[in-house]
This record gives sequence, structure tokens and C-alpha cells, in this order.
Amino acid sequence: MKIMITGGLGFIGSHLAEELIKRNHNLVLLTKTYSKKSNVKTIKKRVQIEKIDITNFSKLGNSIEKHRPDVIIHLAGQTSHTKSFEEPLQDVDSNTKSTLFILEKIRKLNLKCKFILGSTFIVVGKPKSLPVDEDTPCNPTTIYGTNRLSSEYYCRIYHSVFGLDTLVFRITNSFGPREQYLSNKNAINHLIYKAYKGEDITIFNQGKFFRDMIYVSDVVSAILTIMNKGKSGNLYWISSGKKVWFYQLGKWLTELTGTKVKYVPTPKYTKRVDVGNFVVNNSKLCALGWKPKTTVKSGIQDSLRYFQHMQL
Repeated sequence: MKIMITGGLGFIGSHLAEELIKRNHNLVLLTKTYSKKSNVKTIKKRVQIEKIDITNFSKLGNSIEKHRPDVIIHLAGQTSHTKSFEEPLQDVDSNTKSTLFILEKIRKLNLKCKFILGSTFIVVGKPKSLPVDEDTPCNPTTIYGTNRLSSEYYCRIYHSVFGLDTLVFRITNSFGPREQYLSNKNAINHLIYKAYKGEDITIFNQGKFFRDMIYVSDVVSAILTIMNKGKSGNLYWISSGKKVWFYQLGKWLTELTGTKVKYVPTPKYTKRVDVGNFVVNNSKLCALGWKPKTTVKSGIQDSLRYFQHMQL
């Protein structure tokens, strides 16, 4: 199949591309910048890479029209909740309009194209009960989360009204090689990197909060399962289904690297927007024959080896 991945050089996109190439698919990777080209260095001769910002709808439309892909996996977007408050209209373009544009392009071209949207646990907001599942009400606390949720609804609408083959997945706290690590936009990778560098790590609230963490290889196998076995029009959670307390994360990092953990009060801004404790019932995805294989501790060890190998 011909598969187009927006954000194809990114964290999830590059790992996904490697697995799809192993399965002999024809890949077109769209990227805003070539700065992450090293992420696909092992497959670069076997894929087509196009420098297209997904908010440049003219170029994006031309690319879809030219390639007429069988599948579009939409991973690109602005992923910082902080930036979504700083540049809210840009966030709408990146996280909402881009999805709507692609769906409308598929409809107008009458493409037989499966559209798969990558979304986030942030759309839920602060859950009133745990575990979360596909039927949990959403009340996002950020502009970023609101725009991602809008994109999910566009997929449902284009499926129910126009019959488009759409699927949506939401990922919990994912981590692993190639994820950004210099800022706390991805808290887990940032903490692993600081521990690797021998720096003290900072955790809020004595680490007495938990998240559902999942390693990148399990995310990729989940996306492949959804692409091949997911029911059109449906939403699936990609998660480990297990809660990891942050004080346990701190203990593992100390054990593996000797880092020291500093516990500090939770900032006011974080209290306003943070989803708090979070764990997912992933049984709907597991019913398709998928299950996570990598423990969080093993994923941390793999990430540390990656930093050592890259000498970051």
C-alpha cells in the first residue's frame, strides 16, 4: 500500500515508518523541517520525504492529489499545551484545520483512503473516574486538548455523514528513543535524559501521582494493529493499562543512573491544566489481538542505552 505519514520524521512517525518499510509498503513522509532527517537514516533511500508544513494547505493538498495514498496517518501537529495558549490561532491551524482539510480533500477527490488520526490523552482533561476508556466524557483543560478533540469529532462526522474510512487513536504518556528530551514537554524522556547526564531530577508533589506510560515500540505495534484490524469510525486507546507512580519512576532512575530526586511543590499553572492521575482500560484495542510487551523499566533502560549510543 501507499501510505502517507504527516510528521513522518518525528518521534512516533519515524519508528512507525521503519516498521512499515519492513512490511514493504510504499511510504511518503511529510515533514515541516529536515532537522530530524537522521531519525530515518536507515530507510531514507526507501521512502519519499517531502518538506511540507501541514498548515500550508495548498502544498498539502497538492501532495495528497499527486500521491493519492491508500492510507494517511496524521501525526503532525503542535503538541505543546503551553504554546497553544501563547499562539492559540496557530494551534487551531495546526491541530484542527489540518485534519479538516485532509478529510475534505479525501472527500472531494473521492479517494479510497483510510484516514487515521493520532490524538492524545490530554483531550479528556481531569477524569472524574478511573480507568478511562473510549466512552469517558471529555472536558479538556487546554487549547491544545480542545483542538485535538475537535479533530476527533471531524473524523467521526466525515465517517457517519460521508462514509469516509476514519480511525482515531489516543496515546497516553509515550516515551523512548527520538522523543524530544531537552525540555519537559515530554516529562518522562526529559527526566530520563537528565538522569543519564548525571543531573538531579525534579518531580512534583512527592511523586504521589500516577500515569499510564507506554514505550514507543508498543505504540507502533498498536498503530499497525489499528490500521489493519480497527473498525472504521472507531476510537482506540493506546496505553499500557497500568499505572506507574512518579516516585517509582524516580526510584528506577536513581537505581539505574545514581541520579538524585528533588521533590518540589506543583506549580500553579500545572495545577490548572494537569490531568492528574491517569490510567486507561485498553481492552478495546487488546480485543483486536494487540498487547503491550515492554515494561516501563525496560523502556527506560532502552532509552538510556540510546542516549549512550548517540552520546547526547
